[in-house]
Amino acid sequence: MHSAKLTAPVKQITLFIFVVFTYTFASAQDNSPYSRYGLGDIVPSQNMVSRGMGGITAGLIDSSGFLPYSQSINLNNPASLGSLNTTLFDFGAEIDIRNLKSNSSPEKFTAVNTIISYLQLGFPITPKRMAAKGNYWGISFGLRPETRVGYKIIAADRLVGIDSISTLFEGSGGLNRANFSTGIKFKRLSLGLSTGYSFGNRETSTKLGFNNDTVRYMQSNTLAQARFGGVFLNLGAQYAIRLQNKSVLRLGVTANLKQNLRAKRDNVNETFQYSNDGSVISIDTVNFSKDSPGTITLPASFTGGFTYTNDHWVYGADVEYSTWSQFRYFGAKDAVQDNVTVRMGAQYYPARINTPSNKYWSFVRYRAGFYYGNDYINLNSNRPAYGVTFGAGLPLTSFRRLRLGEFVTLNAGAEAGQHGNKSNLGIRETILRFNFGVAMTAAWFQRRKYD
Repeated sequence: MHSAKLTAPVKQITLFIFVVFTYTFASAQDNSPYSRYGLGDIVPSQNMVSRGMGGITAGLIDSSGFLPYSQSINLNNPASLGSLNTTLFDFGAEIDIRNLKSNSSPEKFTAVNTIISYLQLGFPITPKRMAAKGNYWGISFGLRPETRVGYKIIAADRLVGIDSISTLFEGSGGLNRANFSTGIKFKRLSLGLSTGYSFGNRETSTKLGFNNDTVRYMQSNTLAQARFGGVFLNLGAQYAIRLQNKSVLRLGVTANLKQNLRAKRDNVNETFQYSNDGSVISIDTVNFSKDSPGTITLPASFTGGFTYTNDHWVYGADVEYSTWSQFRYFGAKDAVQDNVTVRMGAQYYPARINTPSNKYWSFVRYRAGFYYGNDYINLNSNRPAYGVTFGAGLPLTSFRRLRLGEFVTLNAGAEAGQHGNKSNLGIRETILRFNFGVAMTAAWFQRRKYD
């Protein structure tokens, strides 16, 4: 059997990651009015493999096919780390395209963002005595964003008997998470936990001005800057049931416990004017407070699901429930509600044990899925949130090295979704995401004398 020439140089992978990082900070144009609520737009928490399958995670371990090596790190269920059998570096990024359209107006707005989705490193640490009993142990750690705040909205109105006014609402910031996760597999049962530190900031301002050609009014600005952080704890479990024909039914559950973030906030109420370069010049400060302490309560969420796996197929489904009604921001409620989301997805791997290595497309993993549920943001009506997903795992290494568990895989995919509906008088937001991820083993970096 001849080795297919699929090897990708390290320089190309490094350049890819560098370009995505650079573009992330150079092209931030986020403008989603829905990021005003909660702690901002929720960044998808799944890895690129899971996203291509509708976002299923509870019962998923990514080692299907006749080459049973771990292909990615499950970021949502730490119990899956008990099945991690090779050292993995997993990186993900996405291009996020949002289109906003009012149901009562033909106007549209488009925002494009590039986001680093996650950086994760995982590896098995099973002692020999433990492995001899059929038990395994894995750990991982990494960093990823949880939410993003980014909006700039101008509203025009008229105060009866007074004058016309314009109000500018602006917001920026978000929440990030540094995590350490571990999972232990006791034959068929796997248990895991993930902990770490969530941290971030949120800055919001409301600038109000009167529109008058003859009388000059002072403009007002209400500014709030908050900084927050706290420890989180997520728990997970999986149970494998072996069926006929080497297939496996795997059940999984996760619990993300309610989290309290310690926070400090600065508040400023002032009159101002704009300088020639557009910056704000304070004229008179009406009220100012610094480092006012408080607490931000993030809701608990629970997920249950399953996967069915054989040599060529993975099918799965999840049900997620989040208690967003528990959310508090410095003791205040927000326009959020409890929500339930159903996810379903599948993956197909065509290759067989005797497939010639020059049949490249037989070694690609093809994925598809969808999700549907009620949005956690509660405005004029019960807004649905739904989408369809597609993806593929493209091997970038030779078949010979792939059989040894030494690989580089490009996980690419797309997601199309929408918030809102035509009967709602609010704003519909359609989202198109292009997802890119690179997963590779540590052994791939080793220089070989013989290959």
